[in-house]
Amino acid sequence: MNRPLKPKHLLLAASALALLAACSDTNETPVTDTDMTETAQTEASEPAQAAEAADAADAADSYIPVAYEVDGQTDADHLWLEEVEGEEALAQVREWNARSLDRLKADPRYQELYDDALAILNSQDKIPYVSYRNGHAYNFWQDETNVRGLWRRTTLDSYLTDDPEWETILDFDKLAAEEEANWVFKGANCLAPDYTLCMVQLSDGGKDAVSRREFDIETGTFVENGFVLPESKGSARWLDENHLVIAQEEGEESMTTSGYPRNVRLWTRGTPQSEAVLIDQRDVGDVGYWDGAASVVEVADGRDAIILYQFKTFYDIQMSWVPVVDGEPQEPVILPIPAKSNLGAPFKGQMLLSLNEDWRDFRSGDLVSFAWDDFAEDGEIADVHLVYSPDERSSLGGYGVTADKVLVAKTTDVKGSVLAFDWDGETWTSEPIDLPANGAASVGATNPKESVAFLNAEDFLTPDTLYTIDTSADDLSPVAAKSLPDWFDAEGMVSEQFFATSPDGTRIPYFVVRAADTEMNGENPTLLYGYGGFEISMNPAYSATRGKLWLENGGVYVLANIRGGGEYGPNWHQAGLKTERQRIYDDFIAVAEDLIETGLTSPDHLGVEGGSNGGLLTGVMTTQRPDLFNAAIIAVPLLDMQRFHKLLAGASWMGEYGNPDDPVEGAFLRRISPYHNIREDADYPEVFLITSTKDDRVHPAHARKFAQRMEDQGHDFLYYENIDGGHSAAANLKETANRLALQHVYLLQKLAD
Repeated sequence: MNRPLKPKHLLLAASALALLAACSDTNETPVTDTDMTETAQTEASEPAQAAEAADAADAADSYIPVAYEVDGQTDADHLWLEEVEGEEALAQVREWNARSLDRLKADPRYQELYDDALAILNSQDKIPYVSYRNGHAYNFWQDETNVRGLWRRTTLDSYLTDDPEWETILDFDKLAAEEEANWVFKGANCLAPDYTLCMVQLSDGGKDAVSRREFDIETGTFVENGFVLPESKGSARWLDENHLVIAQEEGEESMTTSGYPRNVRLWTRGTPQSEAVLIDQRDVGDVGYWDGAASVVEVADGRDAIILYQFKTFYDIQMSWVPVVDGEPQEPVILPIPAKSNLGAPFKGQMLLSLNEDWRDFRSGDLVSFAWDDFAEDGEIADVHLVYSPDERSSLGGYGVTADKVLVAKTTDVKGSVLAFDWDGETWTSEPIDLPANGAASVGATNPKESVAFLNAEDFLTPDTLYTIDTSADDLSPVAAKSLPDWFDAEGMVSEQFFATSPDGTRIPYFVVRAADTEMNGENPTLLYGYGGFEISMNPAYSATRGKLWLENGGVYVLANIRGGGEYGPNWHQAGLKTERQRIYDDFIAVAEDLIETGLTSPDHLGVEGGSNGGLLTGVMTTQRPDLFNAAIIAVPLLDMQRFHKLLAGASWMGEYGNPDDPVEGAFLRRISPYHNIREDADYPEVFLITSTKDDRVHPAHARKFAQRMEDQGHDFLYYENIDGGHSAAANLKETANRLALQHVYLLQKLAD
């Protein structure tokens, strides 16, 4: 779906991040999951560590033991598969691909599923989600004709009609053909208030690393002798027409161990990038700077401020203000706010701050504010004001700032609603926005300079509806602007919420989508989906492809809201960090067992699916409880939990998973690591591993090494590695349709036949 970047989220990119939704930041590209994390180092002495390791080993006796030191179970077995484009590695990949594709594509259902998926993905009836600024609605669009996509715009009045008149800004199919490059559009950052000069981000094959080029929307051309940054992870934000705040790879020793830039610089137009002035430099062991980690916001009286988000770890952020005097950046001034918090856009002189830890008189999960001018005057924050505080069943689901209101999405037992908040100079007040209940409600595109905002509502069986709202009006009733068609026949289907009980007594919510007349005979093909990490919530959502390819074919879909996510706020996430992570897997197992106990399904008809961190989840399910499932989709996964910190962005995730080199955390990770727990004498379901050669976030070696170990031990598996595609494992809509068809053929073969 063509959705805008949500202001509170980056990707693996970043419900935990909530980087600034600055008025200069624009992006019409969809965001998937966020798999960045932190580098954690321990300070304990060796004797203390040894004692803790022994305690951890004793406490972990209930876990499945690891056959780690026996032949065929060492880290060094398959290191050759870590060479991303190595000749031997790719030869093995092609062999696995051919073997798997020959079987799956030979199934007569493949072509029908592919055609159905591609028709949905290419449909002209998709909602063209937009960002709105300076009188124009901007959208990134892909269809059958525009495989790589169009960046385009129209007026708001035209957008609200049934047939908008679009003006093409940039045709990426044409650009790719002209430059003989596999360009994938990764968004654009445009200069306020006119938004005509933009830094366009181009990815080779879908990688996270992008090339950045200055583009003039009014002329429709790249700016001659304009700002150009070569391929790199990092960031580029406008300070003004002649200055960029950049974080960029600069050669040897310029990147952290996590693979992100260490340096932030102020680059002046017309000067070599090598002469850009250093603003800040991070330690090599810090996570570093990624996209949006340095932002420019208008804080008061039209004054712009550079705000740095210095990610010492994924969850510990040092936020600083960089004053600029006569074009020269001054020494950063550290904001006296918690390291586990997310600074948001300014509103009527107040800076918004969401808390992931207790601070002063406020709780983790609260949204608070403070006056920027008070801080700028003496570097202190005297008064902090409560904006919104969730109860034990609720959480902050994100927010957006307009010229008139702060729109806050909240969830209660994973069901969404939206509130509009205002600041009168002393206190915050709120009123509810009237949206459909019992589904997901989210805040879409907002802009601190505009009164137009977009909201979205959906549930499993009700297609998305995009609403507009005028936040300057007395009546805040949303107006339906666009809706999806009914892409699958939901007649006679129901969506229900249940709760399973995890071993520690925690109630775990999950949703079941099924036919109303489903018999509880244990024979229903059932797909259980989960993620469980990085404080990313799994909310009710209408999936046209899931409905058409799975539900219409008699499948049951289950979404588990396990710990590690953000469904109940930061504490729900933090309950499964590092050595507490088994809780997440126990939650998922509890849901699976509940589905079997109720008679909805049985192990022969139950499958699991997850991607990225969710691929780790389904990998763990495969090695810990293979008796519960007959299928497992393990997509773009982490599976080698002893070396993940040495592969691509892996070091940045140690705040989530722990440090493999730490005696205590390493011992735990060894016990859950799917790659190290494959056993020759175990009876595993035939799993389906999916990854991408061009994924520069989660290394394809995770899937490769897992497959090779299964092959070494004689276990059956399917494998598909897309040579392009990045972390989504698909670089265009045809590849996406192909992946979806392959997955659903597999599920039907394993669970329904």
